[in-house]
Amino acid sequence: MNRFISSILLTCVLALTACQTVERQYYVLTPTAPPTGRNNSTGIGIGPVIVADYLVERPYVAFQSTPNRVELSELHEWAGDLRDDFSRTLGTNLGRRMGTGNIRTYPWDRESEIDYQVTVEVHRFHGTSDGDALLEVSWRAYSFPGPRLITSRTETLREPLREDGFDELVAAQSRLVDQLAARISRKLKK
Repeated sequence: MNRFISSILLTCVLALTACQTVERQYYVLTPTAPPTGRNNSTGIGIGPVIVADYLVERPYVAFQSTPNRVELSELHEWAGDLRDDFSRTLGTNLGRRMGTGNIRTYPWDRESEIDYQVTVEVHRFHGTSDGDALLEVSWRAYSFPGPRLITSRTETLREPLREDGFDELVAAQSRLVDQLAARISRKLKK
């Protein structure tokens, strides 16, 4: 009888422990630029997009806790390749801001399909202990045929988190990608 009670107690403890197991959460960047209502055929090529190794070697959402330490949460992961997600989100935002659906991600088939190319190097992309999301990025815009360099910039963008949590961190990172698209579109429209 003691063995029976012990086995029931063990089963109950294991069941309660299983109920308390925290599940992994998966995140994607979301385009946030509003549609312009315009529609033109301007072709924009996005890429190559290079993302810092600490962001792509591990699939975890990153948070910088001190000036020299980055925390990676194994329970909060990017749903796919961050480079691809960043490229698609930037392309969608830029297309909305430029009024075009003719967006290509690198590599594209023919240069004749694009009027502009935007290359991006993401140096830092994470949450901070100050309650912000941070994007440090270098980007270049070229016009075609050519290519001819239009502009080359390195920028540090910040977006305050509206509340605590990883959902809001990724939402703020999505808004940062749109801030970048807004800056690029202003240069392409000149």
